Amino acid sequence: MLLTTCFIRLVVLLGVVSRVTPAPLSPPSVDGQPVVDLEYSQYQGIRLSSGVNQYLGMRYAAPPLGDLRFRAPANPLKTSGVQDATLFQAICLAINTKLPSTTESEDCLFVNVWSPASATSKSKLPVWVYITGGGYEANSNANYNGSTVVANSGRNIVMVNFAYRVGPYGFLASEKVRANGDLNVGLLDQRMALEWVQQHIEQFGGDPSHVVIHGASAGAGSVALHLTAYGGRNDGLFVGGIGESVFFPAQSQVSELEWQFSNYVKDTGCAASLDELKCLRSKDITILQEANVATPFLRRTAAPLSYWTPTIDGDFIQDYPYRLIEQGKFIKVPIMFGDDTDEGTFFVPDASTPADVASFFQNNYPHLTSNDTDAINAQYPLMAALPEHAAYFPSAAAAYGESTFTCAGNYISQTFATMNGPSKVWNYRVNILQPEYVADGLGVPHTSETPAIFGLGNVHDDISSSYSNTNADIIPVVMDYFISFIRELSPNSYKFASAPYWESFGNGTDGGRRLKLQTDATVMEKIPKDQVKRCEFWRGLALTMEQ
Repeated sequence: MLLTTCFIRLVVLLGVVSRVTPAPLSPPSVDGQPVVDLEYSQYQGIRLSSGVNQYLGMRYAAPPLGDLRFRAPANPLKTSGVQDATLFQAICLAINTKLPSTTESEDCLFVNVWSPASATSKSKLPVWVYITGGGYEANSNANYNGSTVVANSGRNIVMVNFAYRVGPYGFLASEKVRANGDLNVGLLDQRMALEWVQQHIEQFGGDPSHVVIHGASAGAGSVALHLTAYGGRNDGLFVGGIGESVFFPAQSQVSELEWQFSNYVKDTGCAASLDELKCLRSKDITILQEANVATPFLRRTAAPLSYWTPTIDGDFIQDYPYRLIEQGKFIKVPIMFGDDTDEGTFFVPDASTPADVASFFQNNYPHLTSNDTDAINAQYPLMAALPEHAAYFPSAAAAYGESTFTCAGNYISQTFATMNGPSKVWNYRVNILQPEYVADGLGVPHTSETPAIFGLGNVHDDISSSYSNTNADIIPVVMDYFISFIRELSPNSYKFASAPYWESFGNGTDGGRRLKLQTDATVMEKIPKDQVKRCEFWRGLALTMEQ
């Protein structure tokens, strides 16, 4: 199976705002429904029966169209009258999306907020900001409904999520883009959303001085990038971070992505233009989107996991993220990072022999030598067979899962514990066994715990019926740990009554401690010594794999 097919399956499964004085309390309702005044626009939401106000599809930035393509987000435009905020708006265009689409658009910079109906601008409630994942190619888990976690918190938090540009619209990289645009605009969209929260969340009852950011997969990678942004500069945008299966792909230098820019310019018919960026900005979106398709990365013979990723721009991302973390160039806040037992099973093709495993890694990391891939195979010898898969699929999946997700989260936890204090770091492993995945030989795959975090019926890609029966008891356990961290920067203060106390990561001298989340078997465990050694092995290959 091509990696692109695996990623698409996962997707199916899964500028700075100017500061002004906060607006006075807005009119409480129109026709009995809540209204919020953001000064540039008034928005009417809807009051849910759970006692939660829901505001959907509010603009946090101007539409990134025309001359605003490939530029940092601009301030939202002012509107007159009361705008409707009762429906989710389009998310940002993903790779391989055919236009026209009713659910995806270039005009996509929208934010959603859920707040207690009783909250006022004086409530000062903790704020949960969720950053969608999708490999920087899609908003694959955007528009989750946050009403359940707000209600289950005792209506003591405010929940926020939003869309940001991905693919070429968010991560087109070239010195030409730097000269006549901005690099990493998808991350700048995220930054602007966080600035929007600082400026406006009081109007929903939130406390701008108590914001916790949480992301899944590429969203978790984004959390790590915000922790290290501008060399670890603290702009007061958040006080804690949650990384759910942090995705750390190769982060290329701008010079290493010029070929990608050239290919995109060629595919859009702008190669002959004297001003390629001007040409791209003048093109109809259908032309740009026809070129936004899965394509093998430079020197690779198979489609990559992620064709578009953030680049080291020397400003927002000043160096390879692992180096910044190693140097202590990160914001020192409490964190909660973790992963799933079988992180790699969604992403790798079947592998029948060690040569297949070697080929997979060399296709994705072309600077690996045969000696490197021999060493990888030595670390991951033949493992127990999985249903529906070839003999070396478990080995390939374990190797990719640890190299790209698990070891990144463990490394962040270890370094934060060392430099920010062992009592301010919590780590976890999800081992929630879902019969559908187990039968397909996928084990406990990437971010499969998400329905337990946000609740059934609130996650649009919740395909697993087991959370409504055999795994129903794990939902309040997982959800309350997350809510507790949002409220108190500790998963224990408001944990589910029967859930175990979640010990902190510790100083890491024993490899670190983590919580195993499993239905009727949630318990603390040590990170296995053999996994610690394998993660040390991957650290030794980090620079080679970054190239």
